[in-house]
Amino acid sequence: MSNDFQSGSRSSYRAKRKKTNLILNGLIVIVLALIFFVAYTIFLSGDDKAAPKEEQTKIAANESSEKGDKNTEDKTPVEENEKDSDSEESADEESEEASAPEQVDESQAVITEGDGSSNVLRTIENPAWKPVGTVQTGEHAPVYDSSSVDWQEMLKAISYATGLEQSNMTVYWLGRDKSSGNGTFSTVASKDKTQKYNVYLQWVDGEGWKPTKVEELSAIQ
Repeated sequence: MSNDFQSGSRSSYRAKRKKTNLILNGLIVIVLALIFFVAYTIFLSGDDKAAPKEEQTKIAANESSEKGDKNTEDKTPVEENEKDSDSEESADEESEEASAPEQVDESQAVITEGDGSSNVLRTIENPAWKPVGTVQTGEHAPVYDSSSVDWQEMLKAISYATGLEQSNMTVYWLGRDKSSGNGTFSTVASKDKTQKYNVYLQWVDGEGWKPTKVEELSAIQ
């Protein structure tokens, strides 16, 4: 009887142990399956997220390249236009410099103060004055017509000698200087009449009108 009891106990113990091993093995398999599933899910999700980033990077790079090409295409005409504009401005400046008389050396001016017996405050004569240039050719005869080229060249010489801009100049008289053969005499003033002058010009063949004397006035008579 004792042997039968021991034999039954062993069989029962083995059965329980076997059952326990099956349960443990089953749990291990389930845990491994869960680990594999989670790892696979994470890996697959990572690939899906990485793909759009790569596509976005490629798209951004393509857009940047296209913008760069457009900027290059647009930039060239602008630079050419700027160069053309600079060339035109430079040509205009050279033309103005060529037509404008040289800067007067005031240090050579001879100034004589007025004696108080007339409205002449002082007389200025400067050997540094030069002819202002001319577009006229052939034999010259003074033309005192405000629409003539000669008149405009006289005004240029008067402005040169007095420093008055033509836009700020009122001409009271412009005509032949009776004291000389081919000279011109003029009386001008600034628009506000704070600067008043008599200006004497002399014609130089091929070179235009040259100032010879300027009288600064106290009043216009």
